[in-house]
Amino acid sequence: MGFREAVRDAMIACWDHKNEKETAMLPKGILFDLDDTIIAYSAGAEPTWQRLCNEYTAKYELCDSSVLFNTIMEINRWFWSDEERHRTGRNDMDNTRRKLMTSVFQKLKLKAPCAWELADAFSEQREEAVYLFQNAVETLEFFRRSNIRLAMMTNGQSHKQRAKINRFGLEKYFTTILVEGEMGFGKPDPAVYYRALDELALHPEDVWSVGDNLEWDVGGPQKLGIFGVWNDHGRVGLPSHSKITPDRIVHTISELMIDKS
Repeated sequence: MGFREAVRDAMIACWDHKNEKETAMLPKGILFDLDDTIIAYSAGAEPTWQRLCNEYTAKYELCDSSVLFNTIMEINRWFWSDEERHRTGRNDMDNTRRKLMTSVFQKLKLKAPCAWELADAFSEQREEAVYLFQNAVETLEFFRRSNIRLAMMTNGQSHKQRAKINRFGLEKYFTTILVEGEMGFGKPDPAVYYRALDELALHPEDVWSVGDNLEWDVGGPQKLGIFGVWNDHGRVGLPSHSKITPDRIVHTISELMIDKS
C-alpha cells in the first residue's frame, strides 16, 4: 500500500468512527454535481487562455496578447450569460468555442487563419487542466461506506463528461450517473431531479443536492423538497441579489462528512 492510500484509509477510518448521532443526521441519498463540486474545472480557464494568447500572438503576430485575452473574456461573458445560449453551447462545446473565437477575430479585425486552431488548443488544454478537489474521493468513499445512495447529475456533452468521470474513476461510487447529453435534458429541468430520485428509490425529503450552481443544484431541487447544499468552492459568498437561499453552504464537499446542523 502506498503512502497516499494509507493516509486516505486512515482518514476514512477516523470519519467512520464518528458517533452514531452524526451519522444519523446524514441523508439517505445525495445528488452530486461534477464540475466545480467533485473536480476543479473553472479555475483552469483564465490561466489557459492567458497562456495561449501569449503563445498565439507571438506565433502569428496578431495583436497585443492582453487585447486578445480581454476580448475573449468579454465575448465569453456575453455568450454564456444567456440561459438558452448556455444550454446549446455546452452541448456542442468544441464548435461553440470555434464560433466564439471567430467572433473575437472579427471584432479585432485579425486576418490570421488560426481562430479555430486557438479554440481547439484551448478545448484540449482546458480538459487536461481539471483535477480532483482535495479529499473528494475520500468523501465519496465515506458515503459509500455509510450506505448512502449517491447519484451524479452533470450538464454537458456525454463524451466530455464521461471522459472526466472515467479519468478519475468516479463511476464506482454512484448508483446512477445522469448526463444531460445522454438524456436530452438536464438541470434545472425538474425531470432530471425526479429521474435521480427514481433511480435512488428515495423521497425528496430524504435527499440532499450538492453543487456549485445556485439555480441548478440548490434552487431547482429545493422546489421539489430536496435539501439544497451550495458548494461555494471559491469562497465568494452568497450574492446579495440572490433569490435562492441554500439550506447549507460548504466550501468543499468533505465538510459534509461531519454534519454541522
